[in-house]
Amino acid sequence: MRHPFALGAVATTVALLAAGCGSSGKTTTTKAAAARSSYAAPTTATSTSAAATGVAVAVKHGKPGVILAAGPKKLTVYLFEGDMASSSSCTGECASVWPPVTSAGAPVAGAGVVAADLGTITRPDGTKQVIYKGHPLYFYSKDGDSGDAYGQAIKSFGASWYVMAPSGNKVDTS
Repeated sequence: MRHPFALGAVATTVALLAAGCGSSGKTTTTKAAAARSSYAAPTTATSTSAAATGVAVAVKHGKPGVILAAGPKKLTVYLFEGDMASSSSCTGECASVWPPVTSAGAPVAGAGVVAADLGTITRPDGTKQVIYKGHPLYFYSKDGDSGDAYGQAIKSFGASWYVMAPSGNKVDTS
């Protein structure tokens, strides 16, 4: 015979777990938030994309020329001239406008990208940000699809932002 207490305990546990999955605060979904949530951070690069949980970084042809892109939407990635060495100096409000490219697994080298040039750094919040040739990578919150590069040559948060060429250099079209 089953005990009503055991069934009640199971039901209470399930209810508590379900309640814990919700959010107690107000949330707003933006393109930037959606992009950030799609890209959690990696530690080592791989050139195989089969069953990889890491974000893919690849070369694409865009308005500024041959540039790097990341993620399933192949969004343009940027470098921030305010970063020092392989360290990100874009946090807080800066990271809301310029979401870091992060990855849950090792970043994946797509077409035109050398796997050995990919890596990650640990951000202050513990996420892993993808780097390429020593530069932390970012998206721009106003870019919505693979053809956008609205962040090119913008001065914001104390320094300039540029799309990145496969060489690891900024693309300066001015």
